[in-house]
Amino acid sequence: MARFNYGGQALIEGVLMRGRDAIAVAFRHPDGRIVWASEDLRRGLRASRLGRAPLVRGLVVLYETLIVGTRWLMRSANIQAAGEGIEIGRWTVALTLVITLGLAIGVFFLLPLVVASFTTASVESDWVQHLVEGLVRVVIFLGYLALIARMSDIRRVFEYHGAEHMTIHALEAGDPLTTDAVRKYPTAHPRCGTEFLVVVIALSILLFGFLGRDNPVVMIGGRIVLIPVIAAIGYEILRFGARFRGNPIVRAIMAPGMLVQMITTKQPSDDQIEVAIVSMQQALEADGEVVPEGSAILDREPLDLEADARVVAA
Repeated sequence: MARFNYGGQALIEGVLMRGRDAIAVAFRHPDGRIVWASEDLRRGLRASRLGRAPLVRGLVVLYETLIVGTRWLMRSANIQAAGEGIEIGRWTVALTLVITLGLAIGVFFLLPLVVASFTTASVESDWVQHLVEGLVRVVIFLGYLALIARMSDIRRVFEYHGAEHMTIHALEAGDPLTTDAVRKYPTAHPRCGTEFLVVVIALSILLFGFLGRDNPVVMIGGRIVLIPVIAAIGYEILRFGARFRGNPIVRAIMAPGMLVQMITTKQPSDDQIEVAIVSMQQALEADGEVVPEGSAILDREPLDLEADARVVAA
């Protein structure tokens, strides 16, 4: 069994697995092949001791998810679009990332503040406003997930999300990475990014309560500044919760995050599980870890990154 807690994310017709020193991605190409690539992460803050320190490591993972993960998400879209004769340029990728981050901050952090400020204007207690703000944030979050889950393309991403989790479960249990072995595990996982978002929402209700509600600049600016702080603390809570999930109290506290995964993960097909297995195997090899004995040997081809770069640059 690998000595590192592997994580990952679903891509468009693919899976990204994040290891100790590298990530690996695998995609189902439009022509049916499985293609893969890996990327070394040993640079910048990640390569230093500080990058592995509590609280800081959560920010490193957040960066890798937002920047590295989004870049590969767009590449996965590019691979599928190329099969239809469509090219996605580099500026399109950059603009999409900026717009996505702006909307995320605006919709999930600032809009609930505006709604709560107007609906509780006649209430003296600051904590009532912060509680309403948190409840609005929860409603927006769950409503957004429920809405996009109805889209066929997003449902397939959620199926790959389930395949990612099931493969990680199999690795952590010491099972060989085969379709049959992976199939027996649940799609939910205690270290999921969905559960992380639930923790972040809960923390935001607590920490935003100390900002007051008299100065709009402090109210808005403080929320933006506190986002990385909340993310760093939330990551440590998530690690703690995963480590002590056997404790009934911890399990009860973290239960909402597992329940939300009923929306964000779906049962995958065998073809999707195969992609997740290839991604995990390549991540293990990139980290110098041993692939579990008896694992499936699936046909795969390395992704032509130079060709991909030429398409993105077009």
